Amino acid sequence: MAFFARLAEEGTAVAVVLLALQRSGSAGQGAFVLAAWMAPHVIAAPLVGALVSRMRRPRLCYLGALGGFACAIAGLATSVGRAPTPVTLAVALAGGSFGPVVSGGLSSLIAGLLPTGAPRDRAYALDAAVYNAASLAGPAVAGLAAAVASPGGAILLLVGAAAAAAALAGGLPYGRMQPAAADHAPAGTLRADLTAGLAAVWRIRALRALTAGTCLAFVGVGALTTTTVLLADHRGRPGAGGILMTAFALGALAGSLAAARWRPLLSDPRLAPLALCGTGVTLATAALPVSATATTALFVLAGLYDGPLLTATLRLRAAHAPPPVRAQVFTLGAGLKITAAACGATLVGAAAALPPPLLLLGIAAVHLAAALLYTVVRPREQGTGGAAGPRAPLPDARALP
Repeated sequence: MAFFARLAEEGTAVAVVLLALQRSGSAGQGAFVLAAWMAPHVIAAPLVGALVSRMRRPRLCYLGALGGFACAIAGLATSVGRAPTPVTLAVALAGGSFGPVVSGGLSSLIAGLLPTGAPRDRAYALDAAVYNAASLAGPAVAGLAAAVASPGGAILLLVGAAAAAAALAGGLPYGRMQPAAADHAPAGTLRADLTAGLAAVWRIRALRALTAGTCLAFVGVGALTTTTVLLADHRGRPGAGGILMTAFALGALAGSLAAARWRPLLSDPRLAPLALCGTGVTLATAALPVSATATTALFVLAGLYDGPLLTATLRLRAAHAPPPVRAQVFTLGAGLKITAAACGATLVGAAAALPPPLLLLGIAAVHLAAALLYTVVRPREQGTGGAAGPRAPLPDARALP
């Protein structure tokens, strides 16, 4: 289910640009549509998380959200390049509002469906693998379908993927939801619930450290695509930037699958900064004047570190988020990371005149700074223990201001 939904989201980013180019002769409208598709993520995340937490029938909630997501993609198929631009942008904004459900919302379900322990830890590792697989397969599927059929056909294929996700969401065993997820529904007003979700991320130190560290790292991740394109051109291999990003995505997928297959020896609070440092050091090495083969191998290695980082991130959110606001913590964390990535893309665009190896060194430095930030802010009592380390007592979400 999550794979189909995230495949549709990742693929739509490519398909709408190709569709705009085919129908209007310019990719400009596609870029504006893509910006409108991404913009609501961080704005809608707290509201979506609060609504998901308040729903007494989660089956209808997820079925409706993923169904609306599929309808929005279908709306783009008919409006891009044909309808007035404000109409198309409105459809994109509406579709993007479902994005927090596709990302953080589906991940938050795992804590309710599985008990604490090895099964849940493995499920989050597999969920991280799904993220990486979708980010790799989505653009590839959209590009291939557009080449074989048409960009419009590619979007319709993605509509089918989103619809399949909605159908699968209807078949999940919601009746097995754990008491911690099912019996602690927020009892206050929607406004109070929104405040509680935001306050939980700030007041609970483990969540604050995780959010700050991963968002800083995603500033670098957002800049990485443009930087790899510039780096490949700088080294006389124009067009090889896509190969480097594919290598990074393959490494991340392999890292996530390895974390699901073999339990890491380190606890998640120790694994997260180690993974950030590993990615930073490897990317810094790739900035050196090494061969094309060595550069590709280093990008694979950087991805291998990045995969377990996502696994640790998901498990730490589940371990430290109070049950009443768990969905909000997941959706808000995902929305903030997307926003941070957009900031990174903007920054590297403004600094594109700098030498590409220097830009890559900057991305590496951001990852190392993120590891330091997380280590400084995280609670000291997390140093040992199981997959998520000892968990400090959590405040009641309703008591948070």
